Amino acid sequence: MPRTSFREYTEILEQYGDLVTVDEEVDWNLEMGAMIRCAYEKPTPAPLFTNIKDSKSGFRVLGAPVGLCPNNEHPFLRIALSLGLPPESGILELVEAWSHLPEVTPIPPKEVASAPCKENKCLGDEVDLMSLPVPYLHVGDGGRYINTYGILIVQSPDGSWVNWSITRVMLHDKRTMAGVIVPSQHIGKIYEQWKALGQSMPFALCLGVDPGIAMIAGYPLPDGANEADLLGGWYGQPLEVVRCETHHLLVPASSEIVIEGVVSLEETVPEGPMGEYAGYTWVGHQKDVPCFHVQAMTYRNDPIMPVVAAGTPPEENHTNWGVAIAASIQHELRRHQLPVQSCFIPFESAVHWLVVTVDPSSSYAESQALAKKIGEVVFACRGGSYIPKVIVVNNDIDPSFIDQVVWALATRSHPDKVIHFPNTPVLPLVAYLDQKEKKQASTTKVVYNCLSSDEWPRGYAPLQASFSGYPEDMQQRVHDLFEKLCNKENQ
Repeated sequence: MPRTSFREYTEILEQYGDLVTVDEEVDWNLEMGAMIRCAYEKPTPAPLFTNIKDSKSGFRVLGAPVGLCPNNEHPFLRIALSLGLPPESGILELVEAWSHLPEVTPIPPKEVASAPCKENKCLGDEVDLMSLPVPYLHVGDGGRYINTYGILIVQSPDGSWVNWSITRVMLHDKRTMAGVIVPSQHIGKIYEQWKALGQSMPFALCLGVDPGIAMIAGYPLPDGANEADLLGGWYGQPLEVVRCETHHLLVPASSEIVIEGVVSLEETVPEGPMGEYAGYTWVGHQKDVPCFHVQAMTYRNDPIMPVVAAGTPPEENHTNWGVAIAASIQHELRRHQLPVQSCFIPFESAVHWLVVTVDPSSSYAESQALAKKIGEVVFACRGGSYIPKVIVVNNDIDPSFIDQVVWALATRSHPDKVIHFPNTPVLPLVAYLDQKEKKQASTTKVVYNCLSSDEWPRGYAPLQASFSGYPEDMQQRVHDLFEKLCNKENQ
């Protein structure tokens, strides 16, 4: 698997015509967020901002780093390049490949003495986070978000578990930040270990990392797994890391910006709201979160920060996180030897739907029992904790085509065969949860059984009345004829 730094990744996007440089001055206050949202929704090439109002000279921002590409020949270019896979890869191919991540042989990172991220150093009072090009992204946000696609690095007190994750972080002032720490997530579990010792938790926030690092930071790995080791196994070579200035944490050597410090055990600061992956900003939903005290910042010359403007699909919560969740669940279902062909989270569902396709020729006894077993496995695994709704279909449906998924759900799911899983753990950010469910992080989840009915008599099962049902040689002749006619019309 080829590795690239974030800077090299930006250059590769430009080579593919999937980057547009914005040299005109852009305001960090909403304007940059509006341009990034526009880039997702059109879509357009990823915008590289080089001139941000009131910001430190030389600092740049890459917006929509893993949004969809406007080129129809490789719409998933940014996802593929981030994983080190061929740019023309289809989305189900990418999920298939990424589903094998847990099978790699881990390779621990290699510490180096110096790195590009040490070209500039600010210590103590020299740090001024307010001078960075940190955007106020959405109307209704509670503040400026410095981290939307960087990785937070924390380590268990005994050093055995190093967690790399993507967690939103809001600016508070020049040297403090508000970081969201969810108790059920890995960063929250490690934070609790430091609280048990009564010691502040060291952290490092790395902005602009190897795109593969950002991808694995969104992968729902089991407790105790070290992302750096697994990504080294994915690449077949160790990642290079360098030691922080003020504590023992090791960070990716190619990082554009590294912000380091400690997380307070007692001090809190207000955070939120923020436009979220489900597509909403819950105005007025502010809460107190742990205060991140910054002790140092190091950075490359002319650094590039990534910025995600979360919201309606598709954006990185759906392309990075959604692909990773689907891949991890696919691995888990196959590990249980279920007849699963593919898993996919349609981008349009904002990570609220998982579509599972199965082989109808399998020897599984009964379709309702198979659908229920799939639900049991999905909702019991870590990836499934994020998913409230599962749609199980035969493999004549391509789950990456939303029109096929909607058609199957509408015409194949019998209301009496919807399977409910009450009181099941769920991510509190699922959009429709009421306040009690959010607080308890628990809700009713469902599986929609869209498999062929076991009650149909032999030979009764319907055929798709679609173009795909015609003989393949006839399909090809029709394609050729239309191509010929359309080319003639355009001459």
